[in-house]
Amino acid sequence: MRNLLPLISSHPGGRSALTCRYRCGDACLHETPNTSDNAYVGDVIAGAASRRALLRAGAVVTVAAATGAVAVERAPGASAATGGAATEHKAAAQSAAKGKAARGLRFAPVAPNTEDAVVVADGHDQNVVIRWGDPILRGAPAFDPDRQSAKAQAGQFGYNNDYMAVLDVPGERDQQLLVVNHEYTDEVLMFAGYDPANPTREQAEIGWAAHGLSVVVTAEERGLGRLTALSRHRLNRRITATTPFEVTGPAAGSELLRTAADPTGKRILGTLNNCGGGITPWGTVLSGEENFNQYFANGGSVTDPATAARLKRYGIAGAASERKWERFDDRFDVAKEPNETNRFGWVIEIDPFDPESTPRKLTALGRFKHEAAEPRLTSDGRPVLYMGDDEKFDYFYKFVSAKRMMKGNSRIAREHNRTLLDEGTLYVAKFTGDSPSAEIDGSGKLPKDGEFDGAGEWIPLACGDRSFVEGMTAEEVYVFTRLAADKAGATKMDRPEDVEPSPRTGRVYIALTNNSDRGKDGKAPADEANPRNSNKHGQILELTERWNNAGSTRFNWRLFLVCGDPEDPSTYFGGFPKDQVSPISCPDNITFDAYGNLWISTDGNALGNHDGLFGVATAGSRRGEVKQFLTVPNGAETCGPIVQDRRVLVAVQHPGEIDGASVEKPASTWPDGPGKLTRPSVISVWRRDGDDIGA
Repeated sequence: MRNLLPLISSHPGGRSALTCRYRCGDACLHETPNTSDNAYVGDVIAGAASRRALLRAGAVVTVAAATGAVAVERAPGASAATGGAATEHKAAAQSAAKGKAARGLRFAPVAPNTEDAVVVADGHDQNVVIRWGDPILRGAPAFDPDRQSAKAQAGQFGYNNDYMAVLDVPGERDQQLLVVNHEYTDEVLMFAGYDPANPTREQAEIGWAAHGLSVVVTAEERGLGRLTALSRHRLNRRITATTPFEVTGPAAGSELLRTAADPTGKRILGTLNNCGGGITPWGTVLSGEENFNQYFANGGSVTDPATAARLKRYGIAGAASERKWERFDDRFDVAKEPNETNRFGWVIEIDPFDPESTPRKLTALGRFKHEAAEPRLTSDGRPVLYMGDDEKFDYFYKFVSAKRMMKGNSRIAREHNRTLLDEGTLYVAKFTGDSPSAEIDGSGKLPKDGEFDGAGEWIPLACGDRSFVEGMTAEEVYVFTRLAADKAGATKMDRPEDVEPSPRTGRVYIALTNNSDRGKDGKAPADEANPRNSNKHGQILELTERWNNAGSTRFNWRLFLVCGDPEDPSTYFGGFPKDQVSPISCPDNITFDAYGNLWISTDGNALGNHDGLFGVATAGSRRGEVKQFLTVPNGAETCGPIVQDRRVLVAVQHPGEIDGASVEKPASTWPDGPGKLTRPSVISVWRRDGDDIGA
């Protein structure tokens, strides 16, 4: 047996301190914002026995059939995965492991490495599609780091690309519209001679312009996967930290959103820290505002107890902010504009095909650190959004629209569908394990039934102007959703990040990235959904709605992957033999390919290797077989994967973001080689022979 892979111990989660400083304001080093005493999964098992038959009677197992997803009701009293079933599945996986990999995953896995390059599976080529600073709007100059300006940056591709969406351009063959989030700026890697204690106004304004989103048309080279960004296309667009947004939904106009600059509470400038997102069935793009708290200063100066508690729950405290933007715009100073913080932490919606349209902030979806907003339709055609709150011990949510989607692209259909995310019910998840609490000891050892699994319920928080949370108005629920979920008794999770419903089966997959505080004194201990104390590596949870209906208020769940070194006994790979999988740590963004395989990008690999992109089969005899497809350069994170038939797109975020690095002392030479500035970029990967990926 080989030795366990080494752990990175320089900073919680495996990330450099520099990354945590600029991306999330060192959230891992601060007091955990969730100090509620919500019951954890193990506490509620004893009291759940009387309800278990009811929950299981409605549980479903979904299988893919030629005609679509088929819901099969489980007999009352049957476990989500009995020991016998788990044993049978493991035996089947072991017997099939010597055969071919699942279709879509038939490539030689990339070995874990620390190369300062994008390393792709053998037989594949790659190109850089677009870099930070590449011009995309008419009149924007070529990137020149020595002459950069806010005006130039506002017409150029933004910094630290994250979530990506791709849509076909109607009437333009071989062209696709690429929508990219720009999560945050890393000024020490952007500006030569940068002084963190004394940034200039110009540097601040460049930072504002480098945030937000980019919309850019790309052209593909026929027969290959190579993509080229088309500068100055009519659909190209930049959205920044100063772009006007319309506020919609039940909290629009609330006193909690009003400021001196916007006494109506219906018009907000900009979007910040955009992380995950989603594409709606009607063709708009959603983007979640995540670690917005770090941009605001002087939260610690607030003396009103209620306001101070609200700010603390969202991680807003202290004096000066990291970037010192409050010196140049009062809206970033909580002491001067206490409501400005309430105007961030939303899901935004943009129409990528109308560059003149006003983007919107959707208050019906609640306010927290949104990692994702992935849609699905109920059985009667109402849109549902699944959303994670990326913080230790925070929660998993969903929104169910009150109205059905209208098909087609007529003016009436477009106007109707614009209202779908403004009316509905906001829920938070409560998970219940089905194993005795004594079998969940924090080590990651499987319980006797062979799987971490159980049932759960969606707890309603608000619907329109009606609150379901005692002591809170509906407006307060939407604006202070974390506090509402605390009161509702939601389950504390290990950083729920990206989420993706399977287009084949309807099962919902949730990336729980890590939680090094799990089980510490005064913190929530391990439970069946979060089964390891000091969880450095994270897990993937698989959720099945009752009757496979996204509008249901009941669900069943099981852990699909418990990540880490396969030699570590606490890991689990869907029952697949652990000696035949790639090591994987800290799952973050996820997506599906056409074959139903789940693809996982990682953030903060705690095994000592670079982050990467992994494919894993979710069904059949090879369910749980993890295969690494690529790795990213020094200090980089793998973001926003898109897996098409003949192409894989990845956003390479914060390359060279290693402690001690700067423009003068770069820690990476990617993507342009020595002597060039390190630049976050989007890459395309394709098979050299032109065939489908993994076929």
